[in-house]
Amino acid sequence: MRLHAAGVNPVDTKLRGRGTYFPERLPAILGCDGAGVVEAAGPEAQNFNIGDAVYFCNGGIGGHPGNYAEYAVIDERYAAPKPRSLSFAEAAAVPLALITAWEALHDRTHLQEGHQVLIHAGAGGVGHLAIQLAKLHGARVCTTVSGPAKAELASELGAELAVDYRKSDFVTAVNEWSGGSGVDLAVDSVGGVTFARTVHSVRHYGDLVTLLQPGADMDWKEARLRNLRVSFELMLTPMLYGLVNVQQHHADILRRAAALFDAGTLRIHISHSLPLEQAAEAHRLIEAGSVTGKIVLTVAG
Repeated sequence: MRLHAAGVNPVDTKLRGRGTYFPERLPAILGCDGAGVVEAAGPEAQNFNIGDAVYFCNGGIGGHPGNYAEYAVIDERYAAPKPRSLSFAEAAAVPLALITAWEALHDRTHLQEGHQVLIHAGAGGVGHLAIQLAKLHGARVCTTVSGPAKAELASELGAELAVDYRKSDFVTAVNEWSGGSGVDLAVDSVGGVTFARTVHSVRHYGDLVTLLQPGADMDWKEARLRNLRVSFELMLTPMLYGLVNVQQHHADILRRAAALFDAGTLRIHISHSLPLEQAAEAHRLIEAGSVTGKIVLTVAG
């Protein structure tokens, strides 16, 4: 496949700094997200033809070469047709964040129409997609952000309440917004103290999903007293353990999402589009924090 763009995610910077999941397979090419055009297909390939535009999340964690490259070889079962309405850069920004948000809301929890949902970091890569997916499911959404520009974006995407956590206590604000009972569901992409405090903003018997590993000092007493369903979301798991059926599920999620993008009911926000040669700068931007939406690397060709 000829790659036209690669998405940049926080996990890329972590793997660069700490090492990949498969340290024995160095050197490694980073980049889980990609979008490009099929240039060749094996004799058993059936789903795509040469010239087809696709997008996918595959490789980039050390076990299989990633997408900071000009070409990639992937199993056709893990790819989906690129949304017609999106550019290659926009499509490459989608997969990891979209699948994460989709699984957190639809696979890990009991999200229902009318539920009140808290999405942390609502202007971030996962967060801005999660807001839209929750709204499409008929939920009411509140979120946390830093600064008025991010609050404005979150509101445009459907958040009823955007709490600037630097100026207000989000637990107090969320509990007031939910009528004092707490939200039905919260998605945490921040971790640490934020995850611990989020417990106090979820109703009894509610759902709390985190993308991160809670610290060893986490006090679980309140979560237990509230009978919360605490779930973990790591969409990299199928690549880590070779779970082909789950990777196919991810491709199906991308197919379903493509219809939403093409219908105009889902959008992707890109803050920076840089050439592949500036991958280091893309990582610096992520490590500096406060990136809005996604960063993409474009491949000349």
